[in-house]
Amino acid sequence: MNAYTIIDVDTHVTEVPDLWTERLPSRLRDAGPRVETDKKGRQWWVIGDQRTVPVGMTATAGSGDMKDPPHGYDGMHRGAFDAQARLKYMDEMGIWAMILYPNVGGFGAQEFLRLDDSELMLACVSAYNDWQTEWASADSSRLLPVTSIPFWDIEAAVIEIQRCAAMGHKGILFTGEPQSYGQPILGDPHWDPLWSVAVDCNLPVSFHIGSGNMEGGLSREKMKTYGRMATFAEFSVKLFMNNGSQLCDLLMSGVLARFPQIKFVSVESGIGWVPFVLEALDYQFLGNRVRDERPDLELLPSEYFARNVYACYWFEQIAPRRLLDSVGIDNILFETDFPHPTSLYGDKVKARIDAGLSECGAEAKKKILWENAQKLYGVEDPPT
Repeated sequence: MNAYTIIDVDTHVTEVPDLWTERLPSRLRDAGPRVETDKKGRQWWVIGDQRTVPVGMTATAGSGDMKDPPHGYDGMHRGAFDAQARLKYMDEMGIWAMILYPNVGGFGAQEFLRLDDSELMLACVSAYNDWQTEWASADSSRLLPVTSIPFWDIEAAVIEIQRCAAMGHKGILFTGEPQSYGQPILGDPHWDPLWSVAVDCNLPVSFHIGSGNMEGGLSREKMKTYGRMATFAEFSVKLFMNNGSQLCDLLMSGVLARFPQIKFVSVESGIGWVPFVLEALDYQFLGNRVRDERPDLELLPSEYFARNVYACYWFEQIAPRRLLDSVGIDNILFETDFPHPTSLYGDKVKARIDAGLSECGAEAKKKILWENAQKLYGVEDPPT
């Protein structure tokens, strides 16, 4: 691909081993996240006293898969952790800009809760955001960070969003299931300062898959009975559907009525399920006469979705060919998830786009691959 035709709204940067050991205050460094090597030579991230994920699991694109990931950084595609290599890969793929998400802290920053120390947890979030800002400075018009937040402390979260917005961040990462961590539900006024600062800073809020409590999803019993990789496959699809549940919650919560300008993005969950969820919610909404007790909900759930919510697709082929109008052309974004195990990589990027959007007109295709994301994230045009 010789020209830039894509803005990729979901990619990940593999954190470097010394991210927290170098950036945390000296008194906290020994307790922060770190990389350790096991007896087989595999490198793992450790948070608190627990191994969380092999470093190679976040960067299999072009160098392995979930069954056989790289053992360490030497086996990864350099674009996973090296900004200049990432930019070179983007040029090869015709990708102008990438939205950047984390790994180690979790897709909602929930992994830092393992540390059980409020000062350390906040320091880890801030250190990550600083590191991601510096990483993206290799080309800040093309590498676009999303702010991780200490959602367990609403005042600190607002301050961190304001700080990172001033550094050029393009979105806010938030768990779609705060109640699974002992926090108030989405519609509780507790979160209104978060929604307010999102609107004030003009930053969309991301519900990335896997931001809720995932404990038990990869149980030893299932792995023993179903097999390790079959369990991974089943668990992965459940994560997509969990975002459907979070969307239902959001659409009925009243948040979108109270904050009509706010934008939300369902990240890495696909789009094929969206028409059913919207149709079912509208049907239940009207059939149960919801407005009798909720006059604040002036629009139908599907109308709130159309006004305030985006969904991302990457591997799907049926939905892009059959369901675009049902989801809404203006509400669809494209992602590759590079360099994760489910990502589109190399030749698959163009092949999946060409096949999935084969029946899509040029104007709609440009909206999905470029214009919707450019408007949402304020992406600068490439230089002429």
